[in-house]
Amino acid sequence: MTARPLRPTSFDVAERAGVSQSTVSRALRGSPGVNAETRARVTAAAREMGYVVDRHASSLRLKSSETIALVTICRPGEDRSAINPFYFALLGSIAAATSARGFNLLVSFQESEANFRADFVASGLADAMIVIGTTSNRAAWDYFGEAQASGLDFVCWGSPGEPFRWMRSDNEGGARLAAEHLLASGRRNIAFIGPQKSPQRQFDERRDAFAAALAPHGITPHIVAPPAASDRHAQGVAAARQLLADHPDIDAIFAASDMLALGVLQGVKEMGCRVPQDVALIGFDGIRAGTLADPALTTLEPDLDAAGEALVAMALEDDAHTRTGTRIPVRLAVRGTA
Repeated sequence: MTARPLRPTSFDVAERAGVSQSTVSRALRGSPGVNAETRARVTAAAREMGYVVDRHASSLRLKSSETIALVTICRPGEDRSAINPFYFALLGSIAAATSARGFNLLVSFQESEANFRADFVASGLADAMIVIGTTSNRAAWDYFGEAQASGLDFVCWGSPGEPFRWMRSDNEGGARLAAEHLLASGRRNIAFIGPQKSPQRQFDERRDAFAAALAPHGITPHIVAPPAASDRHAQGVAAARQLLADHPDIDAIFAASDMLALGVLQGVKEMGCRVPQDVALIGFDGIRAGTLADPALTTLEPDLDAAGEALVAMALEDDAHTRTGTRIPVRLAVRGTA
C-alpha cells in the first residue's frame, strides 16, 4: 500500500520562510503585527508548499468562531426583496471587510419577537455582532436596547442613538454639500422632504444642517413630512404632490433618502414639472437604483467601503484598523436630477 504523503504543517512553512511558527500563524491570520514583507514571504511559502490553514482547529485553539454576526432589522411582514437597497449595499461592504480578515459572516434577518436574537457572541456562534436596518421597527430596537443593557455588546449603523454604539454617515457635511450645490445652480425656492418624528437621527441631522447652510443666504426651506404610506417610495410620491400643490414655485428639493427621492421624482413628474429644468432634486444614500432613474439621481454617496471596514473594526474593537470613527465621509455624486 502506498503511504499517503504527509500534509505540510505551519512549522514546515515557518522553516521555509525563515520565521517562527507563531509568526506564520499571525501572518496567515492577517494580524496587523506582521509587516507586509514578512506576510508576503510567509504567504508565498505556504502557497508553494500547498499549506492550507485548518480553520476549525485554529478556531478551537483560539476559542474563536472566526465569525461575525450581522443582524438586519426588517419591517414586520416585509418581503426581503423590498428592503431598502442601501442596507444590501452596506451588507456587501461588511461582507467584504469580514472576508478580508479571514472571518465568516453569519447573516440574520429579524422582524418580530418570533425571531429576535442578540446572543450570537454569548452563545459562541460569533466573535462580534453588527446590527443594521430600519429604525421604524421600534419593537426590534427596544429588544436590542434591552439586550445591550443586559451586557450583550454589538455595534449599529444609524441606530436610534443611546444606549447603542453607533456609526453613521457624515449627514451634516452631506447636507451642506447639497445646499451649496443648489445655491450655486441658482435655486432659491427650496424644500426638504423627510420624516420629522423618526427615531432615525440621521434625518434630523440632514434637515437641520441643510436649513443652517441656507440661512446665511436668507432662505428658509419648506419642510415637508411625508404622509403615511407603505414604503419610502410611496411616501415620496405623495409628499411631492402635496408640496407642489401648495407651493408650485418650488425649484429644488433635498430628500432625506434616495428611496424617498425616487418617489419624489415620480411625484414631481406627475405634477407636470420637468426635472431638473423646473425642479432640481438631490437624495442621500447612493443606492444603485438612483443611477437607473430618468434622469439619474444626484445624491450624497457614503463611502461604503470605509463603512464596512470601520463597522467590522469597531465590532472587533480593533482600533488599529478603525479609519473614520463614528462618521463616514460622503461625496456629492452629480447626475441628471441636479
